[in-house]
Amino acid sequence: MEKVAITGIGIVSPSGIDKRKFWSNISHGRSAVEKITRFDASKYTSHVAGHVHELEAYSDVSSRLLKKIDVFSHMALVGTELAMKDAQLNLADEDLDRAGIFMGNAIGGWLFAETELRDLYIEGREGVSPFAASAWFPAAPQGQISIKYQLKGYSKTVVADRAGSLMAIGYGARALEHNKVNFVVAGGMEAPVTPYALLCCQTSGMLTKQEQNPNEAYKPFDKDADGYAIAEGAGIIIMESPERAEKRNAHIYGYVTGYASTTDGVDRINPAEDGKELARAISLAIEDAGLKNSDIDYVCLDGAGLPLWDLSETRGIKLALGEHAKKIPMSAPKSIYGNMLGACGALDVITTLLAMEHNQVPPTINLKNLAPGCDLNYCANGAVNKEIKNALVISRGRGGLNTVLVLRNGKE
Repeated sequence: MEKVAITGIGIVSPSGIDKRKFWSNISHGRSAVEKITRFDASKYTSHVAGHVHELEAYSDVSSRLLKKIDVFSHMALVGTELAMKDAQLNLADEDLDRAGIFMGNAIGGWLFAETELRDLYIEGREGVSPFAASAWFPAAPQGQISIKYQLKGYSKTVVADRAGSLMAIGYGARALEHNKVNFVVAGGMEAPVTPYALLCCQTSGMLTKQEQNPNEAYKPFDKDADGYAIAEGAGIIIMESPERAEKRNAHIYGYVTGYASTTDGVDRINPAEDGKELARAISLAIEDAGLKNSDIDYVCLDGAGLPLWDLSETRGIKLALGEHAKKIPMSAPKSIYGNMLGACGALDVITTLLAMEHNQVPPTINLKNLAPGCDLNYCANGAVNKEIKNALVISRGRGGLNTVLVLRNGKE
């Protein structure tokens, strides 16, 4: 792959929206997972989640528009505004017909949808908002970003469970590589902390049932792990060619240099136990980046917190990286703020870029006793100082989806 520069980041997360606050919380391993209080979750099997608390403080979205969109679009708009400001983009100087939008999520905007369905049964069709049909569907954030900024180039929304936003970033990088667009707004968003969305996630059997200590509920690669804590948020990045970024004198956080995806194809939900297709995705991404296994300095893990998923991920990494796998630090920073489903990959990319900038690997928290077969260096409970030149970001989804992105330090 021709390398693609990342010149802006926008974060909307339970660990903070300001990037300095976000990194401080992540690098210190301060858990943002808490008991769900937004609605009565007592009859659900999972009672904990990562909530975004400061959205209004960073929002310039009008009250009129807020009545027409779901919160996952609101988060996407806030994240996009932050990313554009961070990249110092002047849209007045841009050809907006060559500006692309690549977004990923898993379930769409269910708060708006479930509220309107309730009104339908209570008040009849007269009680339903005319915006119900357009507010909930997965491509709504892409549409709202396009409308607000008049971006009209080649674009795509990816729905691929937890792999969605990393896949969207990979597609966006390919669009730049093939000169279909001049710059790309890419990332993901998710707002699953609602009554019906939580119910849908609960039926997957993937959510943690631990509630005694919410901060310790999500524990990837631990022998007592029983699933992930759900979370809401958005991660948005700006991508462009290195030549264009240098001409603009833009700050370059890092480069996308490789991308690959594969599918296990063994079960409609669970991954293959052997991790072979994940290993193939890792090897293909490293090859696409023109690197060797020994060039990888850090792996940002999927870290589902489910025994089969954690074990198969570990197996896949060991198959792909061989002896080098045990020599490098890797972690699942999402253990700190929760699992954002389709937005996971985008937040992991941003976290990895900040890790490169600060020469520090963020921790996997709540990891006290390694699960059987999980024997890599997961940076348990504490950040590790390390220069990171090249990193892998892994996102996986139900049905055996494996997506891997290679990032290179912007200082290189």
